[in-house]
Amino acid sequence: MDGLPPLFQDFLANIRTVLMMPFDPDSRIYALYLLTSALLALFVYLRMRRTQPDQPKGFLAFLFPKSVWSHPSAWLDVRYFFFHRITGHFLVAGGSLFATGAVFLLLTGGEGLPDASTTTVLTGWAGVAVSVAYMVVATIVADFTAFYIHYLQHKIPVLWQFHKVHHSAEVMHPLSNYREHPVDNLAYTLMTGATFGVVLALAAHTIGYVPDMLILMGAPLFMFLFNVTGYNLRHSHVWLRWPGRWSMVFPSPAHHQVHHSCHPDHLDKNFAFIFPVWDLLFGCYVMPEDNRDVRFGVTEKDRGQELNSCLKLYILPFRDAWRVLRRKKRATGKPPVGEPALPSQSTASQPEAHG
Repeated sequence: MDGLPPLFQDFLANIRTVLMMPFDPDSRIYALYLLTSALLALFVYLRMRRTQPDQPKGFLAFLFPKSVWSHPSAWLDVRYFFFHRITGHFLVAGGSLFATGAVFLLLTGGEGLPDASTTTVLTGWAGVAVSVAYMVVATIVADFTAFYIHYLQHKIPVLWQFHKVHHSAEVMHPLSNYREHPVDNLAYTLMTGATFGVVLALAAHTIGYVPDMLILMGAPLFMFLFNVTGYNLRHSHVWLRWPGRWSMVFPSPAHHQVHHSCHPDHLDKNFAFIFPVWDLLFGCYVMPEDNRDVRFGVTEKDRGQELNSCLKLYILPFRDAWRVLRRKKRATGKPPVGEPALPSQSTASQPEAHG
């Protein structure tokens, strides 16, 4: 392998990374996260069996229903997972590190991130307190950045043409999480990376060094806790919402399932990733009592785009984005700009019926 071109070596290393994702705590499909999601699904199944006798007789039939796994969308997600993680994602994977380092370098006046990370640090309880505070601030800032990018992806028509790839899944399972367009990935990695660079620079300027994140089993503590509490049910058929107002404090799987619903009451709702407070502040929070109106997929207008192959999921959004820009130019007589002036998903043609 040493004799291969460096780019090809990196490509093979990326394939190995993809295959090892179930064993990597930084991966969403880490085996422990899948296991804890399955245990929560078992809780849901047992509760439903007591109140709804018509449920499947076995837990495996409930966890892997034919209604999901007989659907072409489910198997497209499986194919696209490998296609995207090994090709398109490979091209943008370094975006976050580049943006973080560049912004940190700019704000610190030339001090590199590796040099700042090796500066003398606080130890003992003082060091732990600083690390905890840093972790909380960094998580809040990064989560709001991700929320707002997500918000704009729905509100700006050009960005929606790429983001609708993620929403085009008509049934969902954990690998549906990876049905994302590379343009979406690039937007997230650059913007969240740049924001994280600002946080790092402020920490270095304020306390003189960049604190370490608290780590549990090889992953940042907050992300580990978030992933272990049913993350993989967010992209699934298993309806689980936290009782009462707890869903406003911490996002249940149901919170994100509603976001994926094309029912008129659910469009452009529940953008938050970790903290639903952003949805509350922006007036886009909704949490029904049950999932009777939850239907996955995009509206009838976008469903007609035939996003039914890996290549189409990549190529058609570029065509549709160009059409949006041309319409914008014809409407204004000026060069198009990416402003949220055209209809987003929430004002596009709605499905005729939603059960």
